[in-house]
Amino acid sequence: MRQSMLGACVWFFLAMSSMADQVTLKNGDRLTGSIVKSDAKTLLVKTEFAGEVNVQWEAVSGIVSSQPLHLALKDGQTIVGTVNTTENKFEVATKETGAVSASKEVVMAVRNDAEQKAYDDQVERLRHPHLTDFWSGLLDTGLSDTRGNSESLTFSMAAKAARVTDSDKITAYTNVIYSRSLVTGVTSTTAHDIRGGVRGDLNVGARTFVFAFTDLEYDAFQHLDLRNVLGGGFGYHVIKTKDTTFDIFGGGSFDQEYFAAYSVVTANPTPPPPTITTTVASVTRKSGEAVIGESFNTKVNGRTTLGETFSFFPNVSSTGNYRMQFDISASTKLKNWLGWQVSYSDRYITNPPNGLKGNDQLLSTGLRLTFGKGAF
Repeated sequence: MRQSMLGACVWFFLAMSSMADQVTLKNGDRLTGSIVKSDAKTLLVKTEFAGEVNVQWEAVSGIVSSQPLHLALKDGQTIVGTVNTTENKFEVATKETGAVSASKEVVMAVRNDAEQKAYDDQVERLRHPHLTDFWSGLLDTGLSDTRGNSESLTFSMAAKAARVTDSDKITAYTNVIYSRSLVTGVTSTTAHDIRGGVRGDLNVGARTFVFAFTDLEYDAFQHLDLRNVLGGGFGYHVIKTKDTTFDIFGGGSFDQEYFAAYSVVTANPTPPPPTITTTVASVTRKSGEAVIGESFNTKVNGRTTLGETFSFFPNVSSTGNYRMQFDISASTKLKNWLGWQVSYSDRYITNPPNGLKGNDQLLSTGLRLTFGKGAF
């Protein structure tokens, strides 16, 4: 009875060993388990007792697989079948063409069936992405509050989301600042500005792209109820690397501005009365513009990123007037999803309504929350 049980255990062990993959290392050690994948840097093996083990690809001298493996070669081919190592070459027993040899040096990736399916799904997703795929984004917040003889509250927020693929890019953004103060029992709003927009870029060449955008803005203290800009044009990727991009672009836009009526109070040099109040009527302006600009983004180091955009809008309907937009921000990661940011934004117009300044600036610092990968 005992001998029969021992024989059954030995048979079971041998059967399980024959069903497992084996990896032989240059130092003679062997790993038994299931080969999952390799990227020609490390080989992932799932073992029964040690769990998942990563082995340096350079340390691997041989592979024997009981399962079909997908070997991606340098020339773009993929061969599929069980693998054995003979004379420092991988011998792949394929169903279609029989035995195929491949040297270790030409193997760029190794995947089991599950990993190959996941890889194929990802490639298909990249080729034909859905609109909901590949989004990443950030949320910047800043808050200050004072109490005592006077009270003040300032809140700023910036949000940005981007969907980036090999062929196109969609970006949506918004910036908000609000500030109020209470002095001697009188509450007043000292800042209230909302900006936002959407832009789409489509690559038409290795370096060239076309773009279209719309910008929206509300500025309470410029009495701007709405600025709506629609535009587009062509651009060129001057620098396009993993860590740094620098684009230049140009085109045209159509600007619609709606300014509300307001009152301007000025001092009277001959009292009484001590002041003069002048009512300025509401104004609607529509004009064509040219668009010239650049955008720069870089990864300074493993934790810090810097981004900057400048756009110049010469007015072609009212020559001599123009608008400028400038945005710059730097962020340092505290964790993968959390960072600290400093942002500066400037909007300038040469022809503000009577009695108002043409320049509005926003400086904020605070926490940055991020989600997704690739865009920021």
